[in-house]
Amino acid sequence: MQWMTKTVFQRRIFAGTVGLIGWLFVGLPVQACSLALVLAQDVSSSVDAGEHDFQSRGLASALTDPDVVAAILSGGGMWISAFEWSGRTNQIVHVDWTYLDSLAAIGRVAKTIAAAPRGHADYPTSLGYALGFAAVHLRKVPERCARQVVDVAGDGVNNEGFPPESAYRAFDFTDITVNGLVIKGSDPDPEEFYRTQVAKGPGSFVEVANGYQDYAQAMKRKLIREISGASLAMR
Repeated sequence: MQWMTKTVFQRRIFAGTVGLIGWLFVGLPVQACSLALVLAQDVSSSVDAGEHDFQSRGLASALTDPDVVAAILSGGGMWISAFEWSGRTNQIVHVDWTYLDSLAAIGRVAKTIAAAPRGHADYPTSLGYALGFAAVHLRKVPERCARQVVDVAGDGVNNEGFPPESAYRAFDFTDITVNGLVIKGSDPDPEEFYRTQVAKGPGSFVEVANGYQDYAQAMKRKLIREISGASLAMR
C-alpha cells in the first residue's frame, strides 16, 4: 500500500497548492478528486447463480468498455469501491477504495469484480441496510471528492428491515447522490420503487436493464452518466 499512500499524498499536496491559488485569486476552494463512486450489487435470494454471473461479468465489462474508460481518464481519474448486499448484515466489500487513473488500474478492478466469490445467496432484500452501509463506506474514501455517488443495482423491492426512507433519515447522506439500476423481470416490478424511494440527491436517476442479459449495456449507460456528471445537466 506504500505506492497508494504516496500517490494520495502527492495528489493532496498538488490539490493544496492549487486550492491556495484558488483562494487567493477567486476565493473558492478547489478539490483534486472529481468523483467517489461506490457500486452496490444485489445478491439476495431472488438472484440465482446465472443472474449473479451476468451481474459480475456485466459490471466488469462495463468498466472496461472504451467509452467508460475514456470518461474515467478524461476526468483525471476517480475513486471507486464495490460491495455486495442482501440481508440486514450481509454486506461484503469486494473492492475497497481504489483510485482509477490508468488502464491497468481499471483492468485490475474489473478482474477482481468478475472473479469475486458470492458471499451470500439465501437472504432477503434489505435495501435500507445496504444504503446505510454505503453512506458509512463513502465517508472512508481517502480524500474528499467534488461528487459522492452510490450506484445501487437490484431486481426487487425492500422486503426486510427498514426501508430506504428510514436509511436516509438515520444516516448522513449530505452531498451524496443515490442512483439506481433496476433489473426488470421480477414481481412486483421494482422500477417505480427505485424511482420514488431509492433515487436521491442532486442529479439522481434510475437506469433500467430489460433483464439480466441487458445488464452490461445498462451499467455502461449508467456509469457514463455518473462519471461524466451528465445526469446533473439532464435534469
